[in-house]
Amino acid sequence: MKIHREGFATISLVFLVLLVINGAVSYWFDSPALTWSLLAISVVFFLFIVSFFRVPARKNTEGGNLVISPCDGKVVVIEEVYEPEYFKDKRLQVSIFMSPANVHVNRNPISGEVKLSQYHAGKYLVAWHPKSSTENERHSVVIGNGKTDILVRQIAGALARRIVNYLKPGMQVSQNEEMGFIKFGSRVDLYLPLGTEVTVQLEQVVKGAQTVIAKI
Repeated sequence: MKIHREGFATISLVFLVLLVINGAVSYWFDSPALTWSLLAISVVFFLFIVSFFRVPARKNTEGGNLVISPCDGKVVVIEEVYEPEYFKDKRLQVSIFMSPANVHVNRNPISGEVKLSQYHAGKYLVAWHPKSSTENERHSVVIGNGKTDILVRQIAGALARRIVNYLKPGMQVSQNEEMGFIKFGSRVDLYLPLGTEVTVQLEQVVKGAQTVIAKI
């Protein structure tokens, strides 16, 4: 397991802040119980922050006819919807909710060419809100491989306030390579062609780069 590069600055800042707070409390209050209690809480909190940015080693699932999960989380939506940003027609939406305990790196569900990479500023509704897909801060990416085009949308939530995306239009990307990162979790939506064979169910827990979401 390694720590993602997006976490270095945050982890360093949290460490310094906790160091200052614990030093100040130890200096100003002559209370061993308070000092040790605060230290224990600080250690747990620091490890919790570190866990947000972990990138565990995994054996990836690959296949040209497979759509692989772009993130860790739980499937919360499988439904037919109108997609207004790029396709402007009906698509099959599969949404994955990322909790603060999940791995937060996002990956390409298929290999192909990046046809769209667009950031949108927005609100910070809770990730399961029906309007979060269109009103929250988000970043949309469309990847096409000659057989199909798939839209992947990273969505910020009530806690997640920064979406990172590394893709640019025209890039050739490989399945399971890093697409980006959502700090402190939220949600990722997939928009697939109607009739796509979805291989997951509602409430199913999925893993990025491993779980097959659908077959093309």
